[in-house]
Amino acid sequence: MNLRIGVPSKGRLADITGELLKEAGLSFRRQERSLFARCREMPIDITFLRTEDIPVLCAEEAIDLGITGSDLVAESGAQVATRLALGVGNCRLAVCVPEDHGVSRPEDLEGKRIATSFPHVTRGFLKKHGVDAHVVELTGSVEIMIALGVADAIVDLIETGSTLAANRLRILADIDSYETVLIQNRDPRHPELADRIVRRIEGVVIARSYSLLEYNVPRSKLSKAEEITPGFNSPTVSSLEDPDWCAVRVMVRRGEVINIMERLEALGASAILETQISNCRL
Repeated sequence: MNLRIGVPSKGRLADITGELLKEAGLSFRRQERSLFARCREMPIDITFLRTEDIPVLCAEEAIDLGITGSDLVAESGAQVATRLALGVGNCRLAVCVPEDHGVSRPEDLEGKRIATSFPHVTRGFLKKHGVDAHVVELTGSVEIMIALGVADAIVDLIETGSTLAANRLRILADIDSYETVLIQNRDPRHPELADRIVRRIEGVVIARSYSLLEYNVPRSKLSKAEEITPGFNSPTVSSLEDPDWCAVRVMVRRGEVINIMERLEALGASAILETQISNCRL
C-alpha cells in the first residue's frame, strides 16, 4: 500500500502546499474534483482533504503524513507527531474584548460568554486561569458576535490585527502562536519513505529562509568578514589571482541580506552578489 499524504483540498493553503510538494520533487496532477492523486516517481498517494480533518485522519492512520495548521492540531487533540514547521501561515490565538471593555486580565472573564471556533483550546486556557465562563461554540467568523450580543469576548486567530480594529476590539491575552506544520501518525506505512519525504520538504523550507551570498574581500579583513557571515560550519573561502584578495561564499538568512551587504561594503568587500536557493541539505 502506498504512503498517503493528506493536503488541504482548497484555499490559499492548498496552493502553498501544492507548490511546496512539487519543489520537493513530488510530481502529481489532480483531476477535477478528485480526492486522490498518485505521484509519478514514488509510491505515494496525495489525498485532498478538509484542512480541519487532517489531524484526526492522521491520528486514525487514514493518512501517514499531513499538512495543516498547528492550531487545528491543538484544537483536535489528535495524537500525532509534528515532524516539521513549514514557516508559513503564522498567526496567534488570542482572547479579544471590546476596546471600551473594563476587563484587564483573563480572570475578569469569570461568568462571561466567550464565542470561539476553538472551544477545546479555549476551555484549556480558562481552566489554567481558574475561570468559569460559558463557551459559545461556532464554526464561522466570531468577530461580530459581541456586536450581536451573543458574547462578551471572543477567542480567535489574529494575523494583522486589522479585523480587530474594524470591529473595535483589543487583545486581552494571547493563548498561543501557530503555523502550518507537517504531521505524521504513530505508525506510518513506510517509515523510511516518510523520513525521506520529510527531509525533502525540510530542504525546501530551509532554502526559502536563506540566500547564497558571494563577495570579494581583502584577505587582511577576512576574519572580520567571517564575523559578519559565519555560515553554518564556516564560509567557503577561495583564493583570487590577486593574493591580497579572496572570494567568500556563504549562506545567510534572507531577511538579513540587505543589512549584511551594507556591513560588508563598509568593511571593504566588493562584488557582493545574492543568489536565491531553491533547495538544500544541511
